[in-house]
Amino acid sequence: MSVESILEGLNPEQTRAVKTTEGPLLVLAGAGSGKTRVLTSRIAYLIEVCGIPAESILAVTFTNKAAGEMRERVEKHLGGEPRELWLGTFHSVCVRILRREIGHLGRSRGFVIYDEGDSLGVVKELLKRRSLDPKVHDPKRIRWRIDQWKNAGWLPSHLAQESGFGGDELNADLYAGYQKLLADSNALDFGDLLLLTVELFRRTPKVLAHYRRRWQYILVDEYQDTNRVQYDLVGLLAGERANLCVVGDPDQSIYAWRGADIRNILDFERDHPEAAVVKLEQNYRSTQPILSGATAVVKNNAGRKDKEMFTERSSGAKIARFDALNDREEAQEVVRRILSSVDGGASFGAHAILYRTNNQSRVFEEELLKYDIAYTVVGGVRFYERAEVKDALAYLRLLVNPRDDQALRRIVNRPARGIGKTTLDRASERAARGGLSLQEGLLEYASESGGRTAAKVRAFLEWIEAMREGIKTDPVHEIASRVLEESGMRRALENEATPEAESRLGNLAEWVVGAEDFHLANAEVLGSEERSGLEIYLDQVALIADLDNYRERAECVSLMTVHSSKGLEFPHIFLVGMEEGIFPHASAMSDEDGLEEERRLCYVGMTRAMQTLTLTAADERRRFGSVNYQSPSRFLDEIPDEWLEETTSEAGRRGRYGGRSVRSGGGSSLDYSYSQEPNESGAVPEGQRVRHAVFGDGTILQSVGSGTNTKLRIRFDRVGMKTIMVRYANLDLI
Repeated sequence: MSVESILEGLNPEQTRAVKTTEGPLLVLAGAGSGKTRVLTSRIAYLIEVCGIPAESILAVTFTNKAAGEMRERVEKHLGGEPRELWLGTFHSVCVRILRREIGHLGRSRGFVIYDEGDSLGVVKELLKRRSLDPKVHDPKRIRWRIDQWKNAGWLPSHLAQESGFGGDELNADLYAGYQKLLADSNALDFGDLLLLTVELFRRTPKVLAHYRRRWQYILVDEYQDTNRVQYDLVGLLAGERANLCVVGDPDQSIYAWRGADIRNILDFERDHPEAAVVKLEQNYRSTQPILSGATAVVKNNAGRKDKEMFTERSSGAKIARFDALNDREEAQEVVRRILSSVDGGASFGAHAILYRTNNQSRVFEEELLKYDIAYTVVGGVRFYERAEVKDALAYLRLLVNPRDDQALRRIVNRPARGIGKTTLDRASERAARGGLSLQEGLLEYASESGGRTAAKVRAFLEWIEAMREGIKTDPVHEIASRVLEESGMRRALENEATPEAESRLGNLAEWVVGAEDFHLANAEVLGSEERSGLEIYLDQVALIADLDNYRERAECVSLMTVHSSKGLEFPHIFLVGMEEGIFPHASAMSDEDGLEEERRLCYVGMTRAMQTLTLTAADERRRFGSVNYQSPSRFLDEIPDEWLEETTSEAGRRGRYGGRSVRSGGGSSLDYSYSQEPNESGAVPEGQRVRHAVFGDGTILQSVGSGTNTKLRIRFDRVGMKTIMVRYANLDLI
């Protein structure tokens, strides 16, 4: 491949970022500035033009989705897959290293990876063993504190030497106990994957030297979101040679709550005084009003590096600001605008509703359902976190690792096989006293006890042992099918014969299909790996994140938090709930650093929009069972008037003007603001022609009930039959 073809279509600054190959390089990539293209072109340039072997390049990012997209683009550049290129997330790269090298830390390479639910279970078990009341010592809070220490790069042994851990002796002691329970189960949590890799390199210079020799060129995406342990990992691998390219944008650093440290990117030039700096300031995504409005907001932050973002898309609609009377009307207006946009030729999938917190989705979901609009919620219950799928995966984990106590606890009586809590508690006590795994404790209990329960325990453990035959060689989907059949999971759900059970059976069927897809996609390499296909599959599933499962669908409106929207873009964005205490969130309003992160989050949400951006707020919002009176977000006031078009709802104006309609055209209004309808009795006359803001003109065929509870059956000229409630309808009489 020629230099020209690799650099084709790149602007001058993008080209400079690709061709600056030696020494440290900071690429400040503004929103929508083509950073993925720069990274993939740089990898292709190193391989094809500079003659660097693919195995000498390490590229890391934060999501499997981003890594997959980068790999596809590199393959397109090179005309084939560079198999020796290490390109993946921080966690997936560290898993590969630890699978090879963790023996240097005295640990087994056959470890399992615990997710949040598993690690929370370990904390609960630890509190039980220490006789600590979980109502006093919140397990979630303890797990969060341990995560924070791991993100900061601290093992339990480090805390004793540090004065900055807040004198939190009890939690520090629990951290040590938590790590021991993980080790006893031959398990690592997500924080361990990074922390133990750094510890490995620090304690084993020969191993570090090996990987430094291997990776002569390192590329890091989304550097603004790295935490301390990721910063240390990158620094150790880069070494003195420091052919290190980091790409990121301080204005999009939004993960401080999970340990990200914006100073890593702000201080890059201090850490590497010889670093070259390239600013990618041309935005290819958004129109000028959207870009200028978002930039005006984030420029109010002090902790940033200045960029002058611009776009050649100088035209475009102004940012729409809509002030609703209440949260219900806010949702109604958003849905009305979506339907209007679809009438104009856009697809439903071109629209996304972004909110600050997950609980805000309810009212929008209700309105979308009311109008039969398909939608998908990003960040809901992930497929691999559904109870029945986690049960099935726990069986596979236990087959691979007999010491996986959390997996055994999960499935020992699922489906019910007569092994209850009392039996499990007694086995746990034996295991704790003797330093045994829970499976060994169960076996000891069954051997020394009599009766039907002991027989059931022995039968279950014998079955588990028999199931281990073939797991090293058989395809994952065949093992999965056997587990569902022989464990009784499938039969139990079939016997339940409820709609929920049918749904769970469908999920399990899809799980087996996914396992078969894994086998087909990896068939070429499975036989050449030291580890079994099942072990590799479990690693892959453990590292799947929310966004990795997201697939934009043309027929579905997308709903998600602003955090979840990072890395995505949509033609039409609705950023809702723009009120003080919601966005910015109340927890951040008293802290300047927190407020700056909220402002960056607002910038991220705004810059997801390609064509139109609508910002909405409500005067009143129901929260915790009562009506709260809201103030508009300060971020709205930071957008210059020249980029804004403000509108207020009809109901909002009626609320402000004493309940009288202010619609132009003089038509009468039919909605919950009125106690009387045209008919003296309060009934709506059948045959009445009405106009709906979304559905257009129609004829009332039937009226049921009275007052605000009236339901109307209306045949609309454009969309057909609909049944709607008067109080939500905002109908005009024609």
